[in-house]
Amino acid sequence: MEFYSINPYNGEQVGKYTALSSVELDEKLNKSAEAFKSWSQKPLSYRTGLMKKAGQILRDNLEEYAQMITSEMGKPISESRAEVNKCAWVCDYYAENAESFLAPEFVKTDATQSFVRHDSIGTVLAIMPWNFPFWQVLRFAAPTLTAGNTGLLKHAPNVFGCALKIEEVFTKAGFPEGVFQNLIVHHDQTEKIIAHDTVKAVTLTGSEMAGSAVAQIAGKYIKKSLLELGGNNAFIVLEDADIDQAVKTAVSARMLNCGQSCIAAKRFILLESIHDEFVEKFTDAVSKLKAGDTKDVNTQIGPLARKDLADQLNQQIKDSISQGAILLLGGDQDNCFHEPTILGNVRPGMTAFDEETFGPLAAIIKAKNVDEAFSLSELSKYGLGVSIFTRDTAKAVEYASRVSDGAYFVNELVKSDPRLPFGGTKRSGYGRELAKDGMMEFINKKVVYVKA
Repeated sequence: MEFYSINPYNGEQVGKYTALSSVELDEKLNKSAEAFKSWSQKPLSYRTGLMKKAGQILRDNLEEYAQMITSEMGKPISESRAEVNKCAWVCDYYAENAESFLAPEFVKTDATQSFVRHDSIGTVLAIMPWNFPFWQVLRFAAPTLTAGNTGLLKHAPNVFGCALKIEEVFTKAGFPEGVFQNLIVHHDQTEKIIAHDTVKAVTLTGSEMAGSAVAQIAGKYIKKSLLELGGNNAFIVLEDADIDQAVKTAVSARMLNCGQSCIAAKRFILLESIHDEFVEKFTDAVSKLKAGDTKDVNTQIGPLARKDLADQLNQQIKDSISQGAILLLGGDQDNCFHEPTILGNVRPGMTAFDEETFGPLAAIIKAKNVDEAFSLSELSKYGLGVSIFTRDTAKAVEYASRVSDGAYFVNELVKSDPRLPFGGTKRSGYGRELAKDGMMEFINKKVVYVKA
């Protein structure tokens, strides 16, 4: 089987990749198990040293890796460069903090000595998406490998070039053979891989459907799974908010990566008194975004990663308009490119309110008061994150208990940060990445009890 990655901006073929044979796949799985035996026993200082080198490799080859991201999935080059730099940061973060995270936790009991060790578990399979093709992988790999596990990557087929570059990062940094391997396979091989004795756990970032399928397979074989799935984040603007700042943040929150982000703001819930001012300023700001060649540093809006994604978004827009939403800006599609679009008068029950829209579409929702704003925010099957804008930050902190999502940001867009745990609730998945929590996901918390 052959896989092709196609540049969504110009339709040119970026790469052609051949799927692994069954024999080749088994060899990689066995190699991962063999590598774990020695890698897990290496001193932590050795592993952190290599992870620090991986961060430097990313910086040294920033332009090469950024160009690959842009070519394969259409991200504007300035955003691709930022993504590679963020990957270097997460490598540094775990290199610098792993020792404290993995330190034994001593507990006073009736034993002479009792404590909890943090040991690696083995090989972890990562099933990753195309929208942040480096970042999603590195935020898994940095803590997981540093902890002493080995990793297998099954990336999205349209970014297999990025997958190979990521494997190259670890090779150049000096990681032993087999510690991190890329698997060029079709998704129909997923169960075989998870079922293999080598694989001890699986982490997936992707769609709700994919997450459900992988969780079922992992459960069947009694293996741990971590799921980072979709989102339909609310962006709440209260009456006392700094509207200009809220608008500026809103543009980034919705249009970064051409809206192809699970944590993008998608439902803009505005209190009545500031609704018109916000919409006017937001519409004006979005209309001025520069679309064009993704390799031009001034480009802010690129194509969606594939034509079927643009088709799906366009259909969601049409459905919402037929349900009573009002087109305020945009709405047109040309192949993979979709205009930044704003819909007004959006209400629960409409496609733009109920479904995740993975592209440059902002849904404007009016709320009578704070209580209704939070009620509308909670009317979602997803629970990834919420942003709220207000000058009364103390009051905003009190409101945090009203939100069931995994993140709550005041006067800022929802974003991932290596220093903070990242993950959702409800159909946004379970488990946490990043920070200490992310490292603990694939750790055996082993009790050691000694009585002299």
